[in-house]
Amino acid sequence: MDYETVKKFVEKEGGPYEFTVDSIPERFIEPMVMQGMKIDKIERGRIVCSFTVPPRLVNTGNTLHGGATAALVDIVGSAVIYTVGAQTTGVSVEINVSYLNGASVGEEVEIESKALRVGKTMAVVSVDLRSKKTGKLIAQGRHTKYLVLPSKI
Repeated sequence: MDYETVKKFVEKEGGPYEFTVDSIPERFIEPMVMQGMKIDKIERGRIVCSFTVPPRLVNTGNTLHGGATAALVDIVGSAVIYTVGAQTTGVSVEINVSYLNGASVGEEVEIESKALRVGKTMAVVSVDLRSKKTGKLIAQGRHTKYLVLPSKI
């Protein structure tokens, strides 16, 4: 592929989405990804929630977009940190997602987030996304977060 084609693929200048993109409010990612999410179970160190894959979160193959999956790992993984009494969810140090199967528009997905370790300054969580219908693992994530200590000033 020539460099000009690659440049057009990355830059996305003009076109039918320009007005829409320019009108998106600040900090739109969490509401866009999490709309429709329902908590099924919540306990110390564990959250189970579910949602139906909406058209706004799919890729060109009509399956759950990898970026949306990573955002779910980030957000639901961060939320489980609160369940063990932490006052903050901190900032991301590392996030890893393995994509194992697709999830189509309209498919019900269950997300299970577990706090593997929450210490004074670091937290490590795991997040599994599964098809509710088949039980197949769609994606598996691990998220490490630095828990910012409050200032003593």
